[in-house]
Amino acid sequence: MADRIRVGVVGAHAERGWARGIHLPALSALDDFEIVAVAGTSGGSAQAAAAVWGAGRAYDDAHALLADPEVELVTVAVQLPRRDGLVEAAIEAGKHVYCEWPLARDAATAERFEAKARAAGVRHAVGLQSRHHPSVRLLRDLLAQGLIGEVLSASLLYSLSTPEVWSTRYAALFDRTQGVNHVAVVGGHSLDMFQYAVGEFAEVSATLTTRIDRVTMEETGERIEVTSPDQIVAGGLLRSGAAASAHFMTGGPRGDGFRIEVHGRAGRLVLVSSDDSLVGPRFTLTHATANGTPAVEVPVPDAYRPLLPGPPSPVSNVAQVYSDLAAAIRTGDAFGPDFTTAVRTHRLLDAIKSTAEHGHRETLTP
Repeated sequence: MADRIRVGVVGAHAERGWARGIHLPALSALDDFEIVAVAGTSGGSAQAAAAVWGAGRAYDDAHALLADPEVELVTVAVQLPRRDGLVEAAIEAGKHVYCEWPLARDAATAERFEAKARAAGVRHAVGLQSRHHPSVRLLRDLLAQGLIGEVLSASLLYSLSTPEVWSTRYAALFDRTQGVNHVAVVGGHSLDMFQYAVGEFAEVSATLTTRIDRVTMEETGERIEVTSPDQIVAGGLLRSGAAASAHFMTGGPRGDGFRIEVHGRAGRLVLVSSDDSLVGPRFTLTHATANGTPAVEVPVPDAYRPLLPGPPSPVSNVAQVYSDLAAAIRTGDAFGPDFTTAVRTHRLLDAIKSTAEHGHRETLTP
């Protein structure tokens, strides 16, 4: 296609990583995009990535990729602590931006990114793609259609197994100052999905604690201190007035994944995953009516099928974000998840951390 959107990927590894496993197959499956450039940590790694990604340009400096006039959209797929101002630099270079989650360390920084992108007239997307899971979209629509009547309360439970030994590549996960810990990553992805389905929190209070205080680094055998919380409990009210809660449990050898339960005046909807994957689980949705009859499974209609062939997956969810972004670039229409979505999620996460530290309830701005 002559009008393909030309993409440059920062963090395009040849062999491993989220970008290699998810972004590459998503972009490759869509006619809307052409991968024209990649940036790596060295000339050799960039050349190797370019060969795998099918890119004609390879850079060992991300800022050189941003300056390339052939690049229209920049995918920022490097971990937050190593981004070094890349999002702002891409915006200043006049590029559209798809940034992985978390967008920033806090809501104030995310708000600055959003304001700069809006002023520059560039389109932006953020990697909160779980909302595009067909079962999540179906749950959202059934609630909006009033299948269970007025929503009285909603709860989210997510349990995740974690190893005792980790690669040093993940050391930042255990540092509360780095912005990529369980609150940001597990909480951010899950709460965006939850709020997309049931509505946004209007007020919240939370409790955080760290139960596993040391982990071992695989490469060195070093035992490092864990300063980030692994148990996150939050509760409050949605903008609809419904009560809501979320509990994230990480650690130990076994996790059961997601359970979202929504109670209404006329029944109950329950969304349960069969594995503990954070961003691509297999879901089952059940509906129980008010008269006490057994819950029945709600099949996902064909209209909700994933964008790509096959069962729902992180690749298909990310492809949907890219497809919607392409339409927004061409039409100027609004879409999500974008930096505005990220700002709302960062505000909720900041409120969770603040209320846990100071012991108060916090009201969230729309």
